[in-house]
Amino acid sequence: MRRRGFLTASLVVGSLYLSPSPALAQTKADCLACHEDKSVTTERAGKEVSLWVNDSILRRSTHQKLVCVACHTGFDPENLPHKAKIEPVNCLRCHTAAPLKHAFHPELGRAITSNREPRVSCKDCHGLHDVASLKAPGSKFHEGRLTESCGECHREVTRRFPQSEHGKALAAGVMGAPNCLTCHRQPITLASARADSLVTKRAQARLCQSCHLDNPDVRARTSPAAGFIADYTTSVHGAALLHGNAKAANCVSCHGSHDMKMGADPGSMVNRVRVPATCEQCHAKAVHEFGQSAHGVALSKGNADAPTCTTCHGEHTILPPSDPQSRVAAQNVSAQVCSPCHTSVLLSAKYGLRSDRFETFSDSYHGLAIRGGAVEVANCASCHGSHGIKASSDPTSTVNKANLAITCGRCHPGANSRFAIGSVHVTLTAQQEPLLYWVATAYIALIVVVVGGMGIHNLLDFFRKARRKLMIRRGLIVEEPVGHALYVRMSLSERVQHAVLVLSFVTLVVSGFALKYPDAWWVASLRQLGPLSFLIRSIVHRVAGVVMVVAGLFHCYYVFVTPRGRQLLRDLLPQRQDLRDAIGAMRYNLGLSSSRPELGRFSYIEKSEYWALVWGTVVMGATGVVLWFDNTFIGLLTKLGWDVAQTVHYYEAWLATLAIIVWHFYFVIFNPDVYPMNIAWLTGSLTEEEMRDEHPAELKRLKEHGPAE
Repeated sequence: MRRRGFLTASLVVGSLYLSPSPALAQTKADCLACHEDKSVTTERAGKEVSLWVNDSILRRSTHQKLVCVACHTGFDPENLPHKAKIEPVNCLRCHTAAPLKHAFHPELGRAITSNREPRVSCKDCHGLHDVASLKAPGSKFHEGRLTESCGECHREVTRRFPQSEHGKALAAGVMGAPNCLTCHRQPITLASARADSLVTKRAQARLCQSCHLDNPDVRARTSPAAGFIADYTTSVHGAALLHGNAKAANCVSCHGSHDMKMGADPGSMVNRVRVPATCEQCHAKAVHEFGQSAHGVALSKGNADAPTCTTCHGEHTILPPSDPQSRVAAQNVSAQVCSPCHTSVLLSAKYGLRSDRFETFSDSYHGLAIRGGAVEVANCASCHGSHGIKASSDPTSTVNKANLAITCGRCHPGANSRFAIGSVHVTLTAQQEPLLYWVATAYIALIVVVVGGMGIHNLLDFFRKARRKLMIRRGLIVEEPVGHALYVRMSLSERVQHAVLVLSFVTLVVSGFALKYPDAWWVASLRQLGPLSFLIRSIVHRVAGVVMVVAGLFHCYYVFVTPRGRQLLRDLLPQRQDLRDAIGAMRYNLGLSSSRPELGRFSYIEKSEYWALVWGTVVMGATGVVLWFDNTFIGLLTKLGWDVAQTVHYYEAWLATLAIIVWHFYFVIFNPDVYPMNIAWLTGSLTEEEMRDEHPAELKRLKEHGPAE
């Protein structure tokens, strides 16, 4: 040490040397004998440095009860003046918890920070002899002064933090608002120093949740709910981070750290306009495609209605497309992502969009298959794309007419330009699809007239026959007695053909309408069979169709080759007498005639049903083949031609089903003359009484030509 006033120094030092006590220089007073003098200096790095210590500062320090040598060690107190260089103060000898709180390196005696920031020691933050308690209002690191104190070094951070939501809440005195130490007291800095980003990101996620989930004051203000924050853990990002993916996004990745702002703030990283830039950090390719899409262009122009990344993928609940619960899963994307915007009447009117696009998709085969539980089927994104969606008028759009063959060819090998002839979103209106509209209208009119006429006919027949049966029961009408003979109605071959027809028809009806009405209660129960239920339905429907067609071909052989079959065909051919019988039956049922027409082996009722069955089998078989081999027939008949076949197939199915229920079921089950059932389809024969009531002319002919079989 050097000191001005050599005489004074000599006296002081001399007195110290003469004392043999080993306690020399042990108290503050001992040390201050030299260091309280402002003229005491030393030379460091070629510069003169003052060693002056203010006793008043020491008295205010939180270390005021400590003696100087409690911190300053490494010299002999009996040999003064001591050497110029002594051991550095090691705060860790007392503050053993400092490494956990400050990412302190025990060997270096200072905190470890990133390479971009200067290395600091305890005294850089806490001071030298003026160390104050954090709880003291005047302390440098008191809560009210933290931002300012930390900002002495971290100026850029201090500039941004007050503008963040955390900074604003802290300035406003909001309960639970974080300050610098709330986050940086945690061991995150140490993880960063070890370049262990996985540990860092996990620690950051836990830190954010420690407030937004575990702090009641913060959790109560969390919007929309605390569960929204907790959902991150099960999201694709949270799950990836949990399983060791260091590249997975955490809270800081999306929201930022010191400049975290609410989503409504234009400067927020999660503001809907800035979300693509935030996602681009990890998903550069997807964001690039989105930026060129119709949605991305509208968003870049400030359109508040345009969707952004979180509109489709969600925010904290983001799940991978492979997850069945994900909004962008193949089976959900149309209904949960595309539908809310493209069915909005408000958006449709505002931007001139078609509001029926989701409805027409849902009614198409693709939409019905998705609703029915199909594992692999096209959805909106399959054709329009996911991130690069463009208007159909754009030459680069996947749904532009010039590109449809390529787009359709992804699922339909061999697709050609004829796939683009016709509408993808079919609307059965006279303006949009006149051909399909008139085909459907004609069928609806046919169903109403035919089935309605059948219903009226059967009601009149039922009331007339029921009245006659009641009068017989009351003895008002006495019937002539009949024999007990049985008459062959259907041979074994005919019964087998009928059984095959019944089974295949019922199977076709159930499996066919299961596709068209996937939300019906009885279809929903079928979907519970598992993920392959739709595929099984499809296979069952096709097998049943093949069985019906094969049965029809065998029947053709039967009626053209076998003797009994040829006779059957001759008896089923329409005749003028059938028209007279129909008129006579209507007159009788209306009470205009007192006698019923005598019907032969096959009445006009059975003949009309038979030839309707022949017609239906041909039409359903032909259109079914067109629908089955769609790739081939769309290429031949165009998409419009395929749609015509689909329309005919659907309405013909309704006509056949209603005709069977209203016409056939009535005459073999609910007809008062045969109730509860005509069992000829099981036994092959009719009693003489049944023959008298239903086929009196045939009964008379059989009796004239020989005995009953």
